[in-house]
Amino acid sequence: MTGEDNDQVPHHPEDTESEEDDTEHQETSTEAGEMDHGPSDTELNEIIESLCLSKVEEFVLLGYEHVSGKDIWDCVSDKYRKTGVPSLHQIVNDILSLKSTQFMNWMTISMYKGAQF
Repeated sequence: MTGEDNDQVPHHPEDTESEEDDTEHQETSTEAGEMDHGPSDTELNEIIESLCLSKVEEFVLLGYEHVSGKDIWDCVSDKYRKTGVPSLHQIVNDILSLKSTQFMNWMTISMYKGAQF
């Protein structure tokens, strides 16, 4: 991620528009001979998507059948809106350590705030 992107929450992996832009940026930066300092935005989105889907599978095993990867990401990334996007290891930890009770509390509060489900 560039310094300009630090204030923004990464797009959910299902957002295809950002993937096209990321591919163009990746090709440009490799042509310029810049060193790669971590995953590209596309790779980051793929990592986040697979982690969220893993958490969905866990929740389904616990009986929460109507949870999507986007719901998981929305819950986890909600706190990043105030503090900014943390490093990748913190994002991974936040997704994998999400408890079903935390998720259900977030869903309940979001419904009271008027979010559409």
